[in-house]
Amino acid sequence: MFQLKFARSFEVVSALPESLAGLRELAQNFRWTWHPETQALFEETDPKLWHAVEHNPAQLISRLTAERKEQLSADAVYRAKLDSCVAELHRYLAAEQTWFKTSYPEDNQRTKVAYFCFEFGIAESLPIYSGGLGVLAGDHLKAASDLGVPLVAVGLLYSRGYFRQSLSPDNWQVENYPNYDFFQMPLQLMRDENEVPLSIAVEFPDRVVTCHIWRAMVGRISLYLLDSNVLSNAPDDKGITDALYGGDEQMRLRQEMILGIGGMRALKRLGIQPSACHLNEGHAGFLTIERMNQIMVEENVDMKTARQAMVAGNIFTTHTPVPAGFDVFRPELLNAYLRQEIEGKLKMPMDEFMRMGRFHPDDTSENLNMAVLAMENSNAVNGVSKLHAQVSREMFSPRWPQYPLQEVPVDSVTNGIHTGTWMAPQVVRLFDRHFGPNWRDNDGDYHTWARVREIPDQEIWELRENLRGDFIRFLRKQIVKSLQAKNASRAEISGASTILDPRVLTIGFARRFATYKRAHLLMTDRDRLLSILHNSERPVQFVFAGKSHPRDDGGKTIIQEINNFIQQGGARGRMVFLEDYDMEIARNMVRGVDVWLNNPRRPMEASGTSGMKVVPNGGLNASVLDGWWDEGYNQEVGWAIGDSTEHADGAHQDWLDSRSLYQLLEQEIVPTFYSRGENGIPSAWVEMMKASMAQLAPVYSTSRMVREYTSRFYVPCSERHLKLRADNCEGSKQAIAWRAKVRQHWPEVSFEDVTDTTAASNLVGSEFEVTARVRLGGLSGSDVRVQALVGKATASRELTDVEVFDLEETTPGSYVLRAQCEFVGQMGYCLRIVPHHDLVSIAHELPLVVWQNDAPAPVARVATPV
Repeated sequence: MFQLKFARSFEVVSALPESLAGLRELAQNFRWTWHPETQALFEETDPKLWHAVEHNPAQLISRLTAERKEQLSADAVYRAKLDSCVAELHRYLAAEQTWFKTSYPEDNQRTKVAYFCFEFGIAESLPIYSGGLGVLAGDHLKAASDLGVPLVAVGLLYSRGYFRQSLSPDNWQVENYPNYDFFQMPLQLMRDENEVPLSIAVEFPDRVVTCHIWRAMVGRISLYLLDSNVLSNAPDDKGITDALYGGDEQMRLRQEMILGIGGMRALKRLGIQPSACHLNEGHAGFLTIERMNQIMVEENVDMKTARQAMVAGNIFTTHTPVPAGFDVFRPELLNAYLRQEIEGKLKMPMDEFMRMGRFHPDDTSENLNMAVLAMENSNAVNGVSKLHAQVSREMFSPRWPQYPLQEVPVDSVTNGIHTGTWMAPQVVRLFDRHFGPNWRDNDGDYHTWARVREIPDQEIWELRENLRGDFIRFLRKQIVKSLQAKNASRAEISGASTILDPRVLTIGFARRFATYKRAHLLMTDRDRLLSILHNSERPVQFVFAGKSHPRDDGGKTIIQEINNFIQQGGARGRMVFLEDYDMEIARNMVRGVDVWLNNPRRPMEASGTSGMKVVPNGGLNASVLDGWWDEGYNQEVGWAIGDSTEHADGAHQDWLDSRSLYQLLEQEIVPTFYSRGENGIPSAWVEMMKASMAQLAPVYSTSRMVREYTSRFYVPCSERHLKLRADNCEGSKQAIAWRAKVRQHWPEVSFEDVTDTTAASNLVGSEFEVTARVRLGGLSGSDVRVQALVGKATASRELTDVEVFDLEETTPGSYVLRAQCEFVGQMGYCLRIVPHHDLVSIAHELPLVVWQNDAPAPVARVATPV
């Protein structure tokens, strides 16, 4: 078929009257996604059109009729709202006293963080996300903007995004991939001084792939997105940034090369040199290749020197709780695509590169694992909840065989949500009335959330009832729209317009339909479920939503099973499934449901942020003790399904958890919701709402999360990187020389003698000393730390609840620890010697340990004072 192609293209924009020019400024910054007044302004501009363009302000402006523009220009009230929103955006962007500048005045000019991620969920009008990872990344950028953290972000611009979901007549998921027009999105194509689009090149076998650079403004943060749909590229290469999580292993490799290698080149093209790079999942692991190369060229140093400086400035966050979840690539594929980058530019043998990406470096049968590669080239590694970090330490422990499990260097930063994005405008207005509008500038403040308890029960319950009602109305419109798209009968459409009851307890479940998330756990005993749904006095209704990965037939089968049960199993009218789950549906669900249900098989949920989103809206959580709920749960704030026991038999675990869920519904959740006083308010329920908001909202927010990343990782890693890179990497060269010296002399390091002052039985609170004499050979005391690991001693002579203390050097080779018997029971300690250097991450770069004689740890019994 003949296709007519353009010889030249140019952009055409819709003209706006001068009085409405501020609309375009508001549309070009995603700050509107967490500013309720601007959202309301866009909707008021043309309510029907605003929903038709799926909340895309760029399209809203381009499709406004001349008549509507005239009406808005003549509307003094509308213009005043517009001016107010523009002034507020200017105030926000120009604010000088941000948290970062106040907290780190000396680091403001030195620190520059580059945040790399495969997907970003900023808004439904920028459909380059699939689920939790992308939404978390979007929330991360918004919080960094609020806090003033000097951060830029890098991702890919997918021309068909993630798929749009619909269900076939037999309820099987169908995937549709629309083509998006980037010029109809709130994006800017970056151009040079001659208006030529900025581009970067990535070398593939026998060809070079060119990518354009687009920018999305997220408050103060620039998000740069790479697009391979460039005229000069071959047809197959134009499609590299076609779809998120589409294609085969080779396509994934190409995408990850564009993200990592191309992303670092894009930053250089833009004149941005990051002091720290945050790899959000292993997809970004290849940035380490290009970052090393850039340092080698700019500082005129070899690969090892460049890598020393590079590793110091990298942070890797893993979100995956099982090894099978990581991307892996075969050596022959990597040889074809990366040999020139690795051997040609870095002068590193390919087998040495492969070693960096294996759980067992010497096992040549292993493929390269992107998470291991990222971990090996990062100064800091973290999981996304305390439990997930524990699971990750177990996964990665083979790389640290001399380290006890609790000291495998995987830290934890529990995820959070961007409160302003997910909080309903009605809740924002309620807080404005009670706390004044300034609370918005620090929506993670503990004292503000504690004051929720002061809000009268009547007000907060009316708010919850209204939010549920709004959600039911939204849900009905969504179902009607879906039925109309399928040419449903008038009777079906009419029935959908009255589905569910806004006065009934509403429970939501929405997430990716992976089998381990067990969306169908609720249907283990269908008769029991039906009795809960259709109870004449205390009915319950459930709303499901979510997509299954296109290649996950197990997840698709669960979607089909739920919808068949709704249509044929007797649940119609009390259960619904919302198709095409996206950020708009998610916002309405987390604002409108009374309870958020989460029942994965522990410990498969790395963190889970959907349940956090109901918290600031007054919703409660009923969840398995997994991910964030394992650390956030207590009886005041929600419900736990089962306990922390993990059964090897998955079917038995499912059966136990389903019974726990039914019991919670029948005996706790439903009775608490419907137990009303004379004023019609469920006082116990409202008390839980307030406790949940007060205790959880300030903790599980990206405001807290990004502060943690900044103080624990961004600033220290930036400082270390800059010190190592200064003066043509002089610090890096010294660090390499120090590492070589330590490796040479480490066999000479040993313990000569260890004594302590403990008795067989000691009074709690009493002090004791541990004295050690060590032999350091060719090393000095400044090259090492002598440490004591102190904790509870078990019957099997293991140490638990360990604390690590540095012993004080009294004379060369002699060390002492003064400690207390802090608890009653068996205490124990074990000493070790580890290398130490201010500019070297020991656990990641030099994991050497000498343990105390390899002998059992001395044990002392601590008794209660008489």
